[in-house]
Amino acid sequence: MDMYDEPNPDRFDHGGSGGSPFGEAWRRCCDRLRAEVGDAVFNSWFGSLTLESVGSGQARLSVPTRFLKSWIVTHYAGHVASALNAEVGPVGQIVISVRSSTPLAPLIKSPPLECAKTAKRLEWSVDRAAVDRRPPNRTPAALAAGDALTGSPLDRRLTFATFQVGRSNELAFNAVQRVANPNRVGTPAFCPLYVHSTVGLGKTHLLQAVAHTAAQQGRSVIYLTAERFMYGFVAALQSQTSIAFKERLRTIDLLIFDDAQFLQGKNIQAEFGHALNALLDAGREVIVAADRPPNDLESLDERVRSRLSVGLCVEIGALDEPLRLKILEARVAAARAEEAHFDVSPTVLAYVARAIRSNGRDLEGAVNRLRAHCAPTGVPLTVEAAETAIRDLIRTHELKRVKIEDIQKLVASHYSVSRADILSSRRTAAVVKPRQVAMFLAKMLTLRSLPEIGRRFGGRDHTTVLHAVRKIEALLQIDTILREELELLKRMLQE
Repeated sequence: MDMYDEPNPDRFDHGGSGGSPFGEAWRRCCDRLRAEVGDAVFNSWFGSLTLESVGSGQARLSVPTRFLKSWIVTHYAGHVASALNAEVGPVGQIVISVRSSTPLAPLIKSPPLECAKTAKRLEWSVDRAAVDRRPPNRTPAALAAGDALTGSPLDRRLTFATFQVGRSNELAFNAVQRVANPNRVGTPAFCPLYVHSTVGLGKTHLLQAVAHTAAQQGRSVIYLTAERFMYGFVAALQSQTSIAFKERLRTIDLLIFDDAQFLQGKNIQAEFGHALNALLDAGREVIVAADRPPNDLESLDERVRSRLSVGLCVEIGALDEPLRLKILEARVAAARAEEAHFDVSPTVLAYVARAIRSNGRDLEGAVNRLRAHCAPTGVPLTVEAAETAIRDLIRTHELKRVKIEDIQKLVASHYSVSRADILSSRRTAAVVKPRQVAMFLAKMLTLRSLPEIGRRFGGRDHTTVLHAVRKIEALLQIDTILREELELLKRMLQE
């Protein structure tokens, strides 16, 4: 118990459900999490995490989706445990459930120092629980023959006709068009095609457009998200139809695989790798999408990453202002077809295109907010009214996504050493300081975990990274020159 803080007298120990009895303590937990992981990460993964109850040494939390639960279990179990133990008191067990569904298996049954190991052991828990919650009156065989072997649902709106093309996505658009309309003579266009970008820039739209087009041509195509693939694989294992599941994947003409960054589990990754190899060796088409390049998917098996890197790798960049304006105009036109009175002037659209620089989902959200503020009387929407409507979507600054390789190269150049020196086992002072600075910046500016950072620094242990971070943090309190150097390096990396 000495690894826990002593509980404060004002900390709670309530049972029951609902968030109201725990508002102040949970707010403090959220403040800790936000300070530890940053605003962007907190808003993405913890914004909808709710503390339901605490009692008898157990904390129960909930999230709205299985995806969110899986990500928190895999990547942030230790952070949640540390925050609860600091603000609530010793909690021996943490349970996360998906709201409006049956609670799942315990997330943590160990002290905070063991949380990372526990999360790793539970990487299959979400998928097995999903299979256990299958609808009643359906046999495992029926499930495997149906849901487990079919693709993820397609959105009829996501076609090439509704996709807006600009400079940032033109290469990706042309690449997937070649896959969707292949030359029947010779080998496939790309083996495989890999598309990556941050969220909301159109990856899924392009992938589903390919699926629609290929299906209309009579080709055998399947569109799978990582979640759907994992669910189907576990369901096939439980129903003893795994052979049929594997053969189904190997006989299609085109495999479209989305959200590859969420693929978890050694056996599941191995099966995906076998299916990928079989399709590519047979000359079939494969498109894979993720939120980062193949070599940055540290949790993915190295052999799978290597095979994905062989084909064409295309990045969809940030939306520039002309493209944002085109997307807004298309969304407004679609909304006007449903509500004839809804109209937005070019001046207002131009303002929204300048103000929202993040992604297409925020642009769609902006149109929805404008619709809500647009009076049925037909009074024109002013720029001031639009500013009020979308103010929650306007982000004061958009930081560049920083890569560990960029950090290593910049730090090496700044300290006049080579990147190979930073990754080496050398322990001279001229190398150790740049290495520790680079590790510190990697922890501060990226979403990578300590073990992931250690692997990217020559296969080092996470404790080495933690020591480096603490060392630099201590030096920053007394070393003004180092503090100025780090501020300069951070600005250069984020520009």
